[in-house]
Parts: sequence; C-alpha cells; structure tokens
Amino acid sequence: VQLVESGGGQVQPGGSLRLSCVASGFDFRDSVVGWVRQVRGKDLEWVTNIYKDGRAFYASFVQGRFTASRDNAKNMVFLQMNNLQPADTAVYFCSTILRPGDERRGQGTQVTVSS
Repeated sequence: VQLVESGGGQVQPGGSLRLSCVASGFDFRDSVVGWVRQVRGKDLEWVTNIYKDGRAFYASFVQGRFTASRDNAKNMVFLQMNNLQPADTAVYFCSTILRPGDERRGQGTQVTVSS
C-alpha cells in the first residue's frame, strides 16, 4: 500500500491550496479514502472521508471551506482548501482503512498558513 501526497506549501490567511494523493497497492475504487492532519505537538485530527461514490463527509471545523474529490480512474484523491487560516497549519496525510484497526497513511505534506 502506498499513498503519496503533494500540493502543500505556504499561503497567507484567506488563501487556497489543493492537495493531491496518488494511491496504489489496494482496491482504490472500492475503498473509503480521506485526509487527516496533525498540528505540531498534537494528535492526529480527522478532516474528511470520501466514499467510492464520491460522497464526502467533513469535520465540523471545515465549515464549508474544504472540498474532497476523487478520480477512481487515476487512483487519486484531492482536497481543495479555501479560506485557509493559521489554525489550519498542519501536516496533512492521505489515509485509507484497509480493515478495522488497519489505517494506512502517506508521508504527509506540510501546509503552513501565515502572513
């Protein structure tokens, strides 16, 4: 199983970023994939899950600012993040749960929101 994120960077408050993740080594089309994040010094925090039919669910802090999508033909999942705020500064990980208790994540991509 491999999950490779890209698209992180530094933006000013109110800015946007689009994260991408390429997945391999599992049945992507039939899997729930998502994003989690980790603020330095804090626990992992769930951001979103997107199901094989494209339905996505979000953590309450997203408040309509983020949109998850997936391309099953390319084994890719995306996270469009708008109106980013300093509190969104974190390492963002693409994730999937292969079976109960077996979550896999990529290496992460750093998002920094700062003026």
